Parts: sequence; structure tokens; C-alpha cells
Amino acid sequence: MTNRDAPRESRDAETLAFLTRPGLTRLWTAVRTRLERNGLQPTGTVRLQDLDAEEREALSLLLARPLTAATATIRLPDLDTRLRTSALAQGLTATLDELGPPLTDRRAARDAASAQRAGLWSAAAAALAATSLSPQPWAARWLQETRRAGTVARQDPQTATTLLTQAIRTLATLFPGTDADPTPVVWGRGELATRTTGSAHGLDDGTLLARLVLRGIALATGADFPADAPGRRALWRLASVTPDEVSSTVLTYGLRPTGGTWGEQVLCRRAEHHLETHLTLRELRGLHLKMPAHTHIHVCENPRVVEAAADAGCSAPLICTSGNATTVVLTLLDALAATGCVFGYHGDFDWPGIALANRVMDRYGAEPWRMRAQDYEYLATRTQVHGTPQLLLSGPRIEATWDQELAPTMDALGIALHEEAALDLLLEDLS
Repeated sequence: MTNRDAPRESRDAETLAFLTRPGLTRLWTAVRTRLERNGLQPTGTVRLQDLDAEEREALSLLLARPLTAATATIRLPDLDTRLRTSALAQGLTATLDELGPPLTDRRAARDAASAQRAGLWSAAAAALAATSLSPQPWAARWLQETRRAGTVARQDPQTATTLLTQAIRTLATLFPGTDADPTPVVWGRGELATRTTGSAHGLDDGTLLARLVLRGIALATGADFPADAPGRRALWRLASVTPDEVSSTVLTYGLRPTGGTWGEQVLCRRAEHHLETHLTLRELRGLHLKMPAHTHIHVCENPRVVEAAADAGCSAPLICTSGNATTVVLTLLDALAATGCVFGYHGDFDWPGIALANRVMDRYGAEPWRMRAQDYEYLATRTQVHGTPQLLLSGPRIEATWDQELAPTMDALGIALHEEAALDLLLEDLS
């Protein structure tokens, strides 16, 4: 260690150079870990194994005693005393702070976080008690289950507080009791979200707040918590909340249901005039589609296929997923499958397209519609002959569940083919 009679600036520079030498790196790492666990108190020991010659020399100079073995046990109180009586003239904690980065009192941090969590839930309990939810037995259970789940507590404190406040406010709005101000019999979800969160998107599907509120609704109504989007919409309706069922649509063409309702008649008339039809979830809930048994319905991925089919005056029924099949698409396909319809599916020859095709074919037992390895090879060859610019495949390979040869063939050629590359062939099938 440094001579105490040297000027302070010289002592500081020399001491810092000594303390930061590579031979002491493992010591300071171990000591830092122990101090942060000990509430920054220099107690206990650290044990270093497999010491090399450089480390033994540095430790011997630091501790003022020879170390010759490959293992050393260092008592933190002794190291603290040694530093205080050295030219550095400061304790172990101050030394580690100076060497950097600053020490963290992890014990104090844990205690503070624990106190903060306790405050979060006590504040939530008080907020709940001040609402119309207080006398309702399910409300206390909801708060307990929310706390046990741990999801809210893992958020930052401000977010966690906001989530609980908004969830309680929303549930109190939905279950106001007898003394509350009059509220609408039926809420739009966006309207309810605006009232209780300030944002029309505050209760959008998939948000943590929406899940918290839905768990409360499930407990209040005795319903099971849903596992899918249709189930979540049904649960909202139990609390007189109407989800957004008009902004998302499914693109259809050529559907000719046999029922006599005006909605089915409209579909038939539009099919007769070769017009595409966009159907919303709201419309699908009101439609009771009846189709001839075993009606074969083509399903495509890209809207351009529907547009071309309409322009060509094709007669076969066609449904478009418009990319990844959304809830409204699956709702229509489910309804048609329930009437005995069968499906043929075509999509893009790229890995996301194969993933989507797997979903549709597995869910509905759909047949591949020009989606086999030989179809891909033919289209790839044709684009090369025509000099069409090539789009390379990208992303992880996905096996096609309906054709074991398709993914290896695509991998070998390395070309992505969008559905439009097969448009003329698809139109032949739809005519």
C-alpha cells in the first residue's frame, strides 16, 4: 500500500492504481456482492478459489500478510480495518463506492419495495371500500386474487396504482348498487373506457386493465374466465358492455345461403351481381347462415384474389382472411363449418403464409388449394422463365402440416411467392 508521508494527491493516485490492478478484480467483485447483501455492513467473509500468482501477490500486499495457497478466505472486518489504517484512510464501503459503481443497499431496497407493495394494496383496499363494490362479497375476493396473481405488482409503482384505480372505478361503474347515479343500461366498451380511464382504448382487448376488469365481471356473475376472444366478448355482454363489433370485417364473395332472412337474401343478391361483401361481427351474430350441405368454399389470404374473382364474374364462394385470420374471419368460418361446409385454402408461399395455412387447415380440416410442393415448384419456375424479380424467403422455416415436401422444397429454392403469382390458376378454379 502507499506511503502515508507522501503528498495526498500522490497517495490517492498511487492507491487507486494499486486497488484497481487486475489481481484484485475478483476480490472487489465478491466483496461488493457481500456488502450489498449485508446492508452495506463489512461483516462476514468472502472466499476466493483458484488464485493465480498475480492475485496472490496483490492480496498479500493489500492484506499485509503472505498468501501462498490457491484459496483464500478474507474477513470483511479485517479488510475494512486494513483500509482505514492505510494511506487511503477510509473504510471498505467508501472504498468500493469510490472504485465504482456506487454500491446498492439491496436489503434496504427490498424493504422499501415491500413497503411500497403493502402501501399499494392497502390503498387499493381503501379505494374499493369507498365505492359501491364494498358490500359485494366478490369484490374483496377479486382484489385478493389480483394481489396473489402478482402481475400488477410487477409493474412500476405508478402503473400499478393507475391499473388498480381504473379497474376499481370501472367495476364500480358496471356494478353500481342501488344508490348510484343512473348509468346507461348498455355501455359501449369504448364509451365505458372513456368514462373510467379517459381513453377510448383503455379497455381494449388484450390489455392488462381489460383482463383485471373481466376477472371482476367473471366473479360478479359467476362465469368462468374465458380463454379466447369470443368468450371475452360474451363476458363483457354479461355486464351489459358491448365490445367493438363493427370496425373489423371479413371479406366474402359469392355466398348464397338458403335461409329466408333479409340478411341472407342480401348475400344472395350481391352474389348474383358478382359483388364482394364485408361482414362485421355484429352482422355475423345476427345472421343464421344456412348453406347446402357439403358446400365447397374457397379461402384465400389476399383481397386481390376476391377483387379479381369479382371482376371475372366467378361463381364459386370465396372468403378472404386478409392476412392473419382475425376473430371475425374465424367466426364466419366456424359458422359455415357448423352447417357442413368444406374448405379449400390457398395463401402465400412464404413462412408466415405457411403458418397461417397450418392454422386454417388444422382448425377446419381444409384441403390445400394449389398449395402443394409441385404447385410451388411450378410457380417458381414460371416466375423465373418470365423474368419476374425474385423475392427471397426470410425468417425461420415452418413445416406444412399437409405436405411434408413443401417446406424442404421452399427451403431449397429460397423464393417467396405471394398469392398473386397464382392468380390466373385460382380464377380458373373459381369460375
